[in-house]
Amino acid sequence: MTRRPTRRDLLRSTACLLPAALLPEFAGAVAQEPRRLRFYHCHTSEKLDVVYHESGAYLPDALTEVNQLLRDFRSGEAYPIDTQLLDVLHSVQARTGGRAYEIISGYRSPATNSMLRSKSNGVAKRSLHMRGMALDVRLQGVATKDLRSAALDLKGGGVGYYAKSDFVHLDTGRVRFW
Repeated sequence: MTRRPTRRDLLRSTACLLPAALLPEFAGAVAQEPRRLRFYHCHTSEKLDVVYHESGAYLPDALTEVNQLLRDFRSGEAYPIDTQLLDVLHSVQARTGGRAYEIISGYRSPATNSMLRSKSNGVAKRSLHMRGMALDVRLQGVATKDLRSAALDLKGGGVGYYAKSDFVHLDTGRVRFW
């Protein structure tokens, strides 16, 4: 004998759908629309326009392309970029209407990070760049202060604002800002 749904069952079902109705980011996730990112690497002049997530799954070939573009341009070493970081970029881009991310710094090998650290006190010893969890970026068509604000609103990790150098650091570490 089949059980009839109760009011409690109906309320549970409605509660599961409520976030999608209220928050556009959840609605996009439910609809499983393709996630596209566009990049321009400031140091190599390479460009990439890639759908990295589609039909509820990350696309391995696209992630390989992203990893290659965001490699340590000094050593040529590539490293897997955190997919959560790509999702942060996608959400910020959707909120701001920006066009392409200008990459200032992506993955950094430990040797590169050590070299940069010896030249500047602004480079962390255990930088998340070395784990594929951080990027320094600009977003074409968006002022860096607005890029910073959109990233802070997401609360998806760390956000550093470098007004003099005109870029924003985004990472998927703990939520913090500077």
